[in-house]
Amino acid sequence: MNDVIPPYALAMTTERSFWLKTAAFILLIAVCATGGYARSGGRLLEPVTDRDFYDDGNPREEEVILGNLLFFDKELSGNRNISCATCHHSLTGTGDGLSLPVGEGGRGLGMTRDNGSGPDAVHERIPRNAPPVFNLGAREFFRMFHDGRVQPDPSQPSGFQSPAGDDLPSGLDNVLAVQAMFPVTSGAEMAGQPGENLIADASAAGDLAGPNGVWGLLAQRLRAIPAYIDLFKAAYPNEIHDGSEITYVHAANAIAAFEADAWRADNSPFDRFLRGDRDCMSVEQRKGMRLFYGKAKCSTCHSGAFQTDSEFHAIAMPQIGPGKGVGTDGHDDFGREMVTGEVSDRYSFRTPSLRNIALTPPYGHGGAYGTLEGVVRHHLNPIESLHAYDISQAMMPSRADLDAIDFVVQNDPTRRKAIADASELEPVRLREREISDLISFLLALTDPASMDLRHDVPPAVPSGLPLYE
Repeated sequence: MNDVIPPYALAMTTERSFWLKTAAFILLIAVCATGGYARSGGRLLEPVTDRDFYDDGNPREEEVILGNLLFFDKELSGNRNISCATCHHSLTGTGDGLSLPVGEGGRGLGMTRDNGSGPDAVHERIPRNAPPVFNLGAREFFRMFHDGRVQPDPSQPSGFQSPAGDDLPSGLDNVLAVQAMFPVTSGAEMAGQPGENLIADASAAGDLAGPNGVWGLLAQRLRAIPAYIDLFKAAYPNEIHDGSEITYVHAANAIAAFEADAWRADNSPFDRFLRGDRDCMSVEQRKGMRLFYGKAKCSTCHSGAFQTDSEFHAIAMPQIGPGKGVGTDGHDDFGREMVTGEVSDRYSFRTPSLRNIALTPPYGHGGAYGTLEGVVRHHLNPIESLHAYDISQAMMPSRADLDAIDFVVQNDPTRRKAIADASELEPVRLREREISDLISFLLALTDPASMDLRHDVPPAVPSGLPLYE
């Protein structure tokens, strides 16, 4: 594990000498001037640079333009009624503002999105929170999804471990592109239900990579739109000379290029601090930083420049929603265990990055906490917080037949105890002033450019489908 120790912390806490305190204060000024405050694994944290991102932070414009349009185009869904952007929108912090996404069949955007009704009602709630997309173009993020089921694997023909196994095509640029292959294959997310369309039928049959599989059918749709043919040719001039050469791998690579370019966020006050800005953070934020990398032990897991170790931890997070089809009634979610098969990984989930954390509620793999303060307090005393969890904190549109299953696990003392027993976190005692300072530091992880992303939304998409209906 990586602990970060401020260079003057020992002087401040082990001696009461006036001169040592004075020396510590002088060192604080010098540290803020040089950017050398935080340490990870005993090393000073380096500020993020272009080299930390795919394409050295300079993706090809034509590929980004194509990916932008594909990301917002409902043509990629089975029933042409939902896009990638529906659950990861610029106007909702690259998430959707809900605890659990309302997928295929829903209507509206963000907090106004509902579960639909009648034949257009959603089939089920999506079981995990829609994670934000900020900085996923950084090479450091080598695992995708809450359970890390996508990651590099040289032993695989595609070069990646994924739920598709050997069916995953070759030619994918990175793990972010691999991630983009999967929402379109999910009946609850984008494909729809069997009998509604050919893509949904292929998804239900487990046919992903065949000639009439999910990815092939989506490529056929794109080949039928003249504007997309021109866009793909411009984005991949050495690979695509006519529409017949378009594959869904090209689409996934373009979507990843757009996400990496549009949602890079590395100019927060914390970033500027690491780069040597003297006046980058307030006194409260600097105090919170010292707590984060010291007494509060946040950096044990939230380490590195992006505040994540990319590992998996059980922290007694309340489980809400329909579950992942495991346990006695299918309503449990065993997290990383569902990838590794190891019981020791039960209830463990990937450590999320904390960049732009103030912009991305709700928090937790199930979106259990609607406020930053709520999830911070959970981390400080996770087991007590789990047992005292107030279900009104969940942010989900109501529908009676779905509401009944949302809190089955949380309301079951036996299963709640199992989640508590797996927790790795020990309680940390902080004064109220310290909690306030800690939250102030988390606010300093916000890139101001990420607070208004309206310019990422295209005015129209090549399919001609509406963006918001």
